[in-house]
Amino acid sequence: MIKVQSEDFNQQVEYDRLRKDPSVGAVVTFSGLVRDINQGEQVSSLTLEHYPGMTESSLAEIVKQAESRWNIIDCTVIHRIGELQLLDQIVFVGIASLHRQDAFAACEFIMDYLKTQAPFWKKETNAQQESYWVDARESDQEALNKWTGK
Repeated sequence: MIKVQSEDFNQQVEYDRLRKDPSVGAVVTFSGLVRDINQGEQVSSLTLEHYPGMTESSLAEIVKQAESRWNIIDCTVIHRIGELQLLDQIVFVGIASLHRQDAFAACEFIMDYLKTQAPFWKKETNAQQESYWVDARESDQEALNKWTGK
């Protein structure tokens, strides 16, 4: 399941949905939150924009790549858009698989691709209420490189 939405999500509901299949032996989840500091700057809010249709297609391709690499029984990716406040949930990735190794690897892979390849644009507002667009971090690209062999 892939969702791009402005509404918050309930981690417990998403987890419970992933563990309904009796063949599931592991569920790994990741949730990203809006934090108060990014790259040394104080942050008061975060706004996420996307390109409807293109974003969902990109997320579906990322999940498809994960499914071709690991034995995944089910996968959920939820990414929020709009203005978010400190500690708001941004993203949820949940993987259900037979074994923990596949679930951990697939979850990390999807997050590394989301941070670098998915068409989302981030604008942060600092403590002085100045807004600025956030560039991709080099560390995110380095994390992706371990999957691409670059």
